[in-house]
Amino acid sequence: MTATTLLERKSISVSDFRCSAGPGDKPFAELHRCHSISYVRKGSFGLHCRGKFSELVAGSVLIGHPGDEYTCTHDHVCGDECLSFFLGPELVDAISEARDIWQIGSAPPLPELMVLGELAQAAADGNSDISLDEIGQVFASRFVEVVSGKPRKAGPDAARDRRRAVETALWIDANSHREVDLEDAAAQAGISPFHFLRLFSNVVGVTPHQYLLRSRLRHAARRLADDDSPITDIAYDVGFGDLSNFVRTFHRAAGASPLRFRQASRGKRKILQERLALN
Repeated sequence: MTATTLLERKSISVSDFRCSAGPGDKPFAELHRCHSISYVRKGSFGLHCRGKFSELVAGSVLIGHPGDEYTCTHDHVCGDECLSFFLGPELVDAISEARDIWQIGSAPPLPELMVLGELAQAAADGNSDISLDEIGQVFASRFVEVVSGKPRKAGPDAARDRRRAVETALWIDANSHREVDLEDAAAQAGISPFHFLRLFSNVVGVTPHQYLLRSRLRHAARRLADDDSPITDIAYDVGFGDLSNFVRTFHRAAGASPLRFRQASRGKRKILQERLALN
């Protein structure tokens, strides 16, 4: 078993697990140390937990409850891969009242969870503009809704809460050149990350991380049009830590590379005409 930590925050941590065990390997007991949700993205394994046995395949979800002992078996195939979300107590309290739903051991492949699991994997691979901590909280909340059959009630729509979202959006934009995560933004708003994510998304229309990326792209576009700084310098100045990620993200948004966007801004209208023709 190899484990790679992808994200570690107070409210949520994310790890990539890859197991190579097969039918000839002896299973052993393990212990859930916190509430967790693990999306099985590849392979299969059996699960013994709380006196029950279930087979998990790609799309299934392994549910962890603190203190529960469990054993995984590989009687049919070799290996599996999981994307696991470990939840802090504050997040668990925010998304669920009934604690018994965390004791079911596993959930079968459910379309409502599978689509979010795949989106989470895309975020882990760097192919999505939603962050891992955001999709992790959405995934956990959706799990609670699906399993309990009770959708969460909408929160208050008070003017104060809407002002919090707007003021935090302005703060994110002003600080988009540095590292800003969900917990930073939530602390600025003075509410929990889970409630802040829901509030911000409802008021602004995008998640905090999506807004952060778009702020960086906006600042980059202005710099590309206004000055002659090297593209690499602009990428790092506006907050991108990797040049290739900046080029890929900018191209996806603008339909042109940063260089061609700069050329278009300097009078090469053919580039813009080509872009418009594609639409």
